[in-house]
Amino acid sequence: MILYPAIDLKDGNCVRLYKGEMDQATVFNDNPAAQAKAFADAGCEWLHLVDLNGAFAGAPVNGNAVEAILKEVAVPAQLGGGIRDMATIEGWLEKGLQRVILGTVAVENPDLVREAAKAFPGHVAIGLDARNGMVATRGWAEETDMEVTALARQFEDAGVAALIYTDINRDGAMQGPNVEATAALANAVSIPVIASGGVSSLDDLRALKASGAALDGAISGRALYDGAIDLKEALELLKA
Repeated sequence: MILYPAIDLKDGNCVRLYKGEMDQATVFNDNPAAQAKAFADAGCEWLHLVDLNGAFAGAPVNGNAVEAILKEVAVPAQLGGGIRDMATIEGWLEKGLQRVILGTVAVENPDLVREAAKAFPGHVAIGLDARNGMVATRGWAEETDMEVTALARQFEDAGVAALIYTDINRDGAMQGPNVEATAALANAVSIPVIASGGVSSLDDLRALKASGAALDGAISGRALYDGAIDLKEALELLKA
C-alpha cells in the first residue's frame, strides 16, 4: 500500500476541512510547496493534491500553488478539483502532474473520463466521493442518486488508473476510515482502490491492510499535520 499525504488547497493555503465543509477550514501551512517538500523529504512516494476552490468553481483556482509544488518536489502527484474538460487535463499533465482525478465529470460526463483514460493511459483516476454510500459532486455540495459501486463498475473497461474512495462523513473528522465500505468497493471492481477520509492513526492503516481487499493505498491529511500519524512510521508500516 502507498501512503498519499494530502495537501488540500484553499485560497492558496494548505488546509483541512471538517466533513467537506468549506467554512470549517483549518489552515496548516501558508506555503504549500514547503509542505510538499517536507512530505517528500520524509520519504513519501506520492502526493495527493486537491484544489478545493476549483471543485466548487468547476475550473482550476489554486493553479499557482499546484505549479509551485510540482517545481519543488520530484515525487509524483495526483490532483483533483475543478478538472472537467480535456484541455485542463492535458494542461496539468503537460506541467508535470502524474495523475488527474476526475470526480464530478465521472457522473455528469462519463464519456470524457473514457476519452481521457484512453488518451492518457495510467494518468487518469476517478474520485468517488460518497455520503451514506451515494456519490456527491461539485465539491461535495450536490448529492446524486448514484451508488458508489454502480458508478465504479461503469468504468471497469475504461482503463482508469485508480478509484479514490472518500467517505465524506469521515473526512477530517479523525474518526477512522470506512474500512468495510472501502474493502467492499475494492472487492467489487478490478480497478485499484485508494482509501480516503478519516485515516487518523497507524491502527487505521493496519485495519485497511487487513481489510480483506488488496487496496492500492490510503490518503491521510489532518492526522499528519496534527502529529497523530508519524509519516516515516506509516511509510515503514505500509512497506512491511
